[in-house]
Amino acid sequence: MTTAADVPTTGRFDAQEHRFPIRVYFEDTDISGLVYHANYLRFCERARSDMLRLVGIDLRSAWERGEGTYVVRTANIRYRAPVRLDDALSVISRVTRIRAAAVDIHQRVMCGDSLLVEAAIEVAFVTPRGVLRRQPKPWLEAFAPLLWKGD
Repeated sequence: MTTAADVPTTGRFDAQEHRFPIRVYFEDTDISGLVYHANYLRFCERARSDMLRLVGIDLRSAWERGEGTYVVRTANIRYRAPVRLDDALSVISRVTRIRAAAVDIHQRVMCGDSLLVEAAIEVAFVTPRGVLRRQPKPWLEAFAPLLWKGD
């Protein structure tokens, strides 16, 4: 069985920011040739999953042990500019707030220096039955050095 620790990541940390590369494929676009709006949430999800994996948070193992997992509790997304087939993007993620049972993550989808999409995501930790609960202490400790202290 392959665990999250065995899966290579493609993202990297630059100080407190996680940077995750994305290439836009045909399947990401709609009839207009632009990225379909819901796919930006998928891009952000991939980046968050990669960020968690890099700091040692293994969602699959926690779920299999019956501890729980993160669910998106709120998502606020703002579209600023269109993205087209074959564009090379970067999703930049910042942990902006850590609470006992939730984490706020600010994410930007960039093409070079151009801001295309901005998302504020709150993920909450829930039991397998969907009940909000405290995050595991090691996970809180993993997030602490990532807490954004910039602007």
